[in-house]
Amino acid sequence: MVMQTADLLGANGPFSETLDGFVPREGQQGLSSAIESVLKNKQVLIAEAGTGIGKTFAYLVPVLLSGKKALISTGTRHLQDQLFHSDLPVVMKSLGITIPAALLKGRSNYLCTHRLKMSSQQGYLTRETMDHLQRIKAWGKSTLSGDIAEMSEIKEDARVWPLVTSTADNCLGSECPDWNDCFVAKARRGAQEADVVVVNHHLLLADMAIKEEGFGELLPSAEVFIIDEAHQLADIATRFFGRTISSRQIMALVNDSIAEQVQEAPDMVEIRDAADELKKAMQDFRLALGADSQRDGWQKITNKPQLVKARKELEACLDELAALLELGGERSKGLEQCYIRCTLLKQNLASYGTNTAAVDGEDTQQYIYWYETYTSGFVLNMTPLDVAGLFSSHQQSLGGSWVFTSATLQVGNDFSHFALSLGLQDYQQGQWDSPFDYQQQSVLFLPQNLPEPSRYDFTAKVIEQAIPVLKASGGRAFLLFTSYRALNEAQQLLSSKIDYPILVQGSLPKHQLLNKFKELGNAVLLGTSSFWEGVDVRGEALSCVIIDKLPFASPGDPVMQARLDAIRQSGGNPFMDYQLPQAVIALKQGAGRLIRDVTDYGVLMLCDPRLQSKPYGKLFIKSLPDMPVTERIEDVCGFFV
Repeated sequence: MVMQTADLLGANGPFSETLDGFVPREGQQGLSSAIESVLKNKQVLIAEAGTGIGKTFAYLVPVLLSGKKALISTGTRHLQDQLFHSDLPVVMKSLGITIPAALLKGRSNYLCTHRLKMSSQQGYLTRETMDHLQRIKAWGKSTLSGDIAEMSEIKEDARVWPLVTSTADNCLGSECPDWNDCFVAKARRGAQEADVVVVNHHLLLADMAIKEEGFGELLPSAEVFIIDEAHQLADIATRFFGRTISSRQIMALVNDSIAEQVQEAPDMVEIRDAADELKKAMQDFRLALGADSQRDGWQKITNKPQLVKARKELEACLDELAALLELGGERSKGLEQCYIRCTLLKQNLASYGTNTAAVDGEDTQQYIYWYETYTSGFVLNMTPLDVAGLFSSHQQSLGGSWVFTSATLQVGNDFSHFALSLGLQDYQQGQWDSPFDYQQQSVLFLPQNLPEPSRYDFTAKVIEQAIPVLKASGGRAFLLFTSYRALNEAQQLLSSKIDYPILVQGSLPKHQLLNKFKELGNAVLLGTSSFWEGVDVRGEALSCVIIDKLPFASPGDPVMQARLDAIRQSGGNPFMDYQLPQAVIALKQGAGRLIRDVTDYGVLMLCDPRLQSKPYGKLFIKSLPDMPVTERIEDVCGFFV
C-alpha cells in the first residue's frame, strides 16, 4: 500500500528513521496532505504555515511523488541555494528516490565568457576591478556552472560583475561566438530537462513579464507551481511588470558601444564620439533632475524648463548614436545589439510620462510615472497601478496546480488581501499554526505612557523604556525601526547608556553583521526594513525584539500615493483596504524574528501606543502569535530570571 504524504512525515515514516532529531509535526502533515490534494485536482491553494511548521518538507514530499514537472520559486537567491543544495537532497534521500532537479537563476548570476573577453576594452578600470578580473579569468577556466556565487571572495555589488555577466539587452544569443560554452544556455537546458526546477521570484516574474528575459519554454511545460515566501510576490511583480529608464542602462550602452567599436569597427571612431556625447547628455539630464536622494512623481517636474531642454538633448544624442550603430551593426552582432538597445531606450524615453503610448496593449493611464535620484545616477520608473490582472492572466494561461505559502499571508484570519493583490479567485485556503509554545516561550510587552509616534521626542522615549528591557535580556536584541532617521537617533542615544556591543545596519554586509551578532552573544543590533524578514537567528543570541512603530508605508511615496488615490476614486477606503493590511503583514514578519526554534525564548516589545489607543490596534494583536501580554517591566525582568 502506498503511504500518504502525511504518513511519510509521521512517526513511522522514512524521515523519522533517517533524520536525527526529526519530530513529526501535525501542522506539517496537515499542510502536506492539503498540497497533495491540490496537486491531484489541479487547484490553487493559499497556505499560511507558521514558523517551525517545516513547510519546505511539507511541499517537497508531495511534489517529488506527484510525477509532475514542478517549478519551485523562493524569495531570495540565498533561500534558493539552501532549498536546492540542502533540503531537496535530504528529502530525496529519505524517500529513497532520485529525480532530475535543476537550479536556475537570472542571467546576471552567470559568468559570460564573451563579455569577460571584452572586459579589457571597458575604458578606465580601477586596480581593484583589474584584480577581480584576473581572479575571475582563473576561476572561469575551472567552473562547471559559471554561477558567480562560487566566487564568494568578491562582493555581490562589486563593480566587476556587470562587466562579466550579461543582461537581456546585451546578450548576443545564439549568434554569440561563445554560445556553445554559454553557462546561461547550459543552465536553461538543464532546467528544461529536469522534473523539478528551483528558481526565485525575480526570475519567475521576469519570465512572465518578458519572455526573452527568462527561460522561454520552461514555464509552459511546468504542471506544478510552488510559490514559497509568497507574501513578497505582489511587490516584486510590481517591479517586473513595469518599465525603467536608468543612468545605469545608458552607461552600459555607452561602454558596450565603445568596446564593440574598438574590437569590431576600429575605423568608426564617430561611434566613440557619439557615445561620449550621450554620456555628457545623461550627466546633464541627471543635474536637471535636482538634488540627490529624491523619490517623487514625474508630473511634479515634467515641465521644468531645464529638464525639458536636457531631455530633448538626451533624446537627440540617443538618436545620433542609433544612426551610427545601425551602420556599424552590419559589421558585428555586438554592434547590432547595441543599436537595438539604443533604439529601445530612445523610444521609451520619448514616450515616458505621456498618455499616448501603450504598454502591452494597455492604456498607460494604468501606470504610475515616478523618478529616483542618486549621487550621480537616476531611474525613471513606469509602475503598474495594480498587478492583480496582469499576474492572474499569466497564472491562468499557464494552468496547472499552484501553491502559495508563507508564514504571513493572513490579516486577522482573512486571506482576501493577499488573494486580491494577485487576482486569485477560485482557490483553496488553509492555516497551520506554529508548533512553538508561545505561551511558555515568549512575552509581549506593551510599554505605557509613550507619546504619539509623530512626536519629536518619540524615539528618545522609546530608548528610555527599552534600556531596562535590554539590561534584563543581557543585550541579545534586535531593535527594528521604520526609518533610518529613527535608527540613527537611537544609535546615538544608546551608545552612552548600555555596555553591550552595538551593531548597526549598513556598517557591514548583512550576512557579516548577522554572523558577528551570533558570535558576540550579547549584542544589540539596530536595523530597518531588510532585517524585518528573512533573518533567522536561533538560540540565545537573539532573545529580545523591540519594534518602534507600526510599519505603515509612507503615504508620501509616489507609488503608494497613486494607489491610495485609485482606491479612493473607486469608492474604497485606502487605509482599511490597503495601508492597514500591508502594515499587519509587515509587523508579523518583524515579530517572527523572535522565536525560530522549539528551544528559543524571548520578549517582543512593541512601542507604538496606537496598538491600544486605536480600534485597529486589535487587528495587529490578533494577527500575532498567542503570547502572554504585559504592560509591566517587572514581568519582563521576571521572564529573564
